[in-house]
Amino acid sequence: MTKKPAGKSGGARALKTRIKKTKLKNSSRRWLERHLNDPYVHKAQAEGMRSRAAYKLTEIDDRHKLLFPGARVIDLGAAPGGWCQVAAERVNSTPENPLVVGIDYLGMDAVPGAIVLEMDFLDDDAPERLMETLGAEPDLVISDMAAPTTGHRQTDHLRTMHLCETAADFALSVLKPGGHFLCKAFQGGAETGLLDQLKRNFKSVHHVKPQASRAESVELYLLAKGFKGRKKEEPEDEA
Repeated sequence: MTKKPAGKSGGARALKTRIKKTKLKNSSRRWLERHLNDPYVHKAQAEGMRSRAAYKLTEIDDRHKLLFPGARVIDLGAAPGGWCQVAAERVNSTPENPLVVGIDYLGMDAVPGAIVLEMDFLDDDAPERLMETLGAEPDLVISDMAAPTTGHRQTDHLRTMHLCETAADFALSVLKPGGHFLCKAFQGGAETGLLDQLKRNFKSVHHVKPQASRAESVELYLLAKGFKGRKKEEPEDEA
């Protein structure tokens, strides 16, 4: 691996790291070069954040004001913990009064102020465990989940949209009235049913692509604001 000197402007944006030709596939080498030259990767390392993804949530929250002191948050697909870090700090979550609960089947280091369940969100008992741990209806459900990639764009899109739809169903079943839902999606269609569902149940629905999301990436985020609440079931008439 070789590094070219930074240009006159200096800083992470001027850094140009090239990977020498090895047994790496060209696609893998290009990904590694993008990662090593990514200013958000350098920023995360400098500021002690778990991942560059932390800045996606930061930018979205700065614009849409989703997180506030005292808010309760559920983070789906929490590893490696960048979103938990941002949420815990902005809602003033503490070990004594944890307001952020995450879940991921991947293990991760503890995040101060957050409780993270090491289990698969798709497990049947995951929703109940999340709610028992949080102890009250969440003000915000966030999901940065994405299915492991296969290399086939349409397949990857459909698998990630399934996760997004499952996360939306969960959010609709647990959110506090007025709460919000944020999840990762991919550009590429097959969203109509999900968008219709969100528009029926929230006051507004937005497509959001923060600057921290790589320009060449097909990822974007669906943000549904102002949950209208669950309809009360009508009592059955007695025979």
